[in-house]
Amino acid sequence: MAEVIGPVASAAVKTPVKNAITKIALIGNPNSGKSSLFNQLTGLNQKVGNFPGVTVDKKTGFSQLAPQQKVQIIDLPGTYSLYPKSLDEKVIIDLLYNKKSALYPDILIITVDASNLKRNLLLYSQLADLGIPAVLGLNMTDVAETHGIKINVAQLQQDLGVPVVPLNARNGVGITALKILVSQQLEKPTKTFYEIPEELMVLVRQIRYYFELKNDYLALQYAHQFKKLSFLSDADKSYIEDLRNTHGFNSHALQAAETIARYTIISELLLDSVKVTRAESNEKFSNKLDQVLTHKVWGYLIFFGVLFLMFQAIFAWATYPMDLIDTGIATINAFIQSKFDGPLVNLLTEGVIAGLGGVLIFIPQIALLFAFIAILEETGYMARVTFMMDKIMRKFGLNGKSIVPLISGVACAVPAVMAARNIDNWKDRMITIFVTPLMSCSARIPVYTILIALVVPEKYYLGFLNLQGVVLMGLYLLGFLAAIFSALAMKLILKAKERSYFIMEFPVYKMPRWKNVGLTIIEKVKTFVFEAGKVIVAISVILWVMASYGPGDVLETVEREVKKEALAKNLSADETNNLISAHKLEASYAGVFGHAIDPAIRPLGFDWKIGIALLTSFAAREVFVGTISTIYSVGDEENISTLKEKLLAEKDEAGNPFFTPARAFSLLIFYVFAMQCMSTLAVVYRETKSWQWPMMQLIYMSGLAYVSSYIVYQLFK
Repeated sequence: MAEVIGPVASAAVKTPVKNAITKIALIGNPNSGKSSLFNQLTGLNQKVGNFPGVTVDKKTGFSQLAPQQKVQIIDLPGTYSLYPKSLDEKVIIDLLYNKKSALYPDILIITVDASNLKRNLLLYSQLADLGIPAVLGLNMTDVAETHGIKINVAQLQQDLGVPVVPLNARNGVGITALKILVSQQLEKPTKTFYEIPEELMVLVRQIRYYFELKNDYLALQYAHQFKKLSFLSDADKSYIEDLRNTHGFNSHALQAAETIARYTIISELLLDSVKVTRAESNEKFSNKLDQVLTHKVWGYLIFFGVLFLMFQAIFAWATYPMDLIDTGIATINAFIQSKFDGPLVNLLTEGVIAGLGGVLIFIPQIALLFAFIAILEETGYMARVTFMMDKIMRKFGLNGKSIVPLISGVACAVPAVMAARNIDNWKDRMITIFVTPLMSCSARIPVYTILIALVVPEKYYLGFLNLQGVVLMGLYLLGFLAAIFSALAMKLILKAKERSYFIMEFPVYKMPRWKNVGLTIIEKVKTFVFEAGKVIVAISVILWVMASYGPGDVLETVEREVKKEALAKNLSADETNNLISAHKLEASYAGVFGHAIDPAIRPLGFDWKIGIALLTSFAAREVFVGTISTIYSVGDEENISTLKEKLLAEKDEAGNPFFTPARAFSLLIFYVFAMQCMSTLAVVYRETKSWQWPMMQLIYMSGLAYVSSYIVYQLFK
């Protein structure tokens, strides 16, 4: 703890009132320890939703302040002031300026970095002038101590006119004192920081009277921010705009003058309560480390080394637990099917449980990805990554934080899309989510492997360059280029009122708080399983019904005919079952769909068999291989050599080999670009809180895949 002088004063605190506090909002600058404090107060009792009307995450939780007093904690986005620069920051004023909001807080807990009070107190001074009861959480006191900063808490509390609690939110120090304080009925801050110019008071009073407000500064904020306040009607906004024009209200100049005036008062105030007892003669450890980690050459090499490790973890380390989940689901299905029989059992095992398996199998990848991201955030390294990559990525409509979702998309688009929520700017986040599925994920590898093996010879150049490997690398590069240039196009098309600013503070390097890492992993996994999982299971059941049933009694008829054919050809039991499965799939609703789209996909070189595979692989891209195995009666989809022989032996209507290089490359290009993963669509819906974005992705990527595939086939056939 930093050295603090004097007890925590009891100013602005009344007698405890049981159950008086219902909602407490946490607010503060980025990197002020707000998230750590939220985790300390709520533990696992957290929920992620969205603020009404916007696609911005809202984290809420419950905290037991006293045995009979449970309160709701609302974690607001980090901001430097009440003049928002992004959609995330806009939700703060939308909430704090509207007393009719269901989330309007009874108390604010304002977190400030004790080692940088002057900058942090700008936001506090604005909040104090709004007249909302508040507590100041003096966080990172340990960091302040290492900088030789001595804070007189009693004096600071007196000068600010608000209760002040020294904290170290990472370690839980001061949390109990904070809970005791906020369990009591608190009064508004007693000190105001900004005197509204006399020439503005007529406008301010008119706004106060019109909207029945009880605070001058809130009325002034209405004049500044009315266009950004979603709860105001068009008539209300027109009224304010007319007033501004009448009074010659210059918002930008007034904001600048207000900020200067506030910093002047804050600087004078801190002279009494903050002392620097020693000057640091040596450069801080963080700065020395930054000379290497943000170096224009070594910085990028180190970062890509970290990314390589992350990618290996998601791609390789997750394999074992994913295989265990896959085996477990298969074992459960086999056990149920061995004990019971009938359509409902098949629906349960092949539809519901298989769909549930399609949800659970992503958990290891999601957990590993967000473990890495949380560690990078906690240590302070992520801020450096954002700084280094921002200049490059911004040219394409992205920002520095977009690099993690894009690279993670090579392993799996599901956790990668979820990782985009760390991007503060709404437009940059939406573009990142939109283009990330274009990165070739690991599920495409079985498709790439079998098709490349069909038409690309296994030759080596220079003794180590495998031609098949070069083609595979080219497909990944093609996906990356498509993502980058799609982002550039989206940058020009997507309009947003918010301007994109790059304000980045480098926090000091520190060891990660493992509790916070664990809470992050649990939160992300819960969000995926309970939100996106519902959509995945539903689509899985629909696809199962389409592949298992057909019009009338056609499936029974097909089975009888195939058995007669098998008996005539003296086929084994396994061969007979494989043939029955293939013919049943063709006769099912999925097969009907495949035949229906046959004319549309013929220009791409595809036929109805590939059409069925395209439909079923919507469940997951790797299902393509299993479907093709069934259609060609291979039986075991893992028997790639047998499948390859079957595909090579396939003939077209003229008796020529069906899988020519033109047709294989057409299909490869289609799978590079196509949005064919229901899990990705489900998680995009969850992250954007709207079906608009996943449907746009589906249409755009399917169109891109179709056109590209058509061009390739027509050029090479």
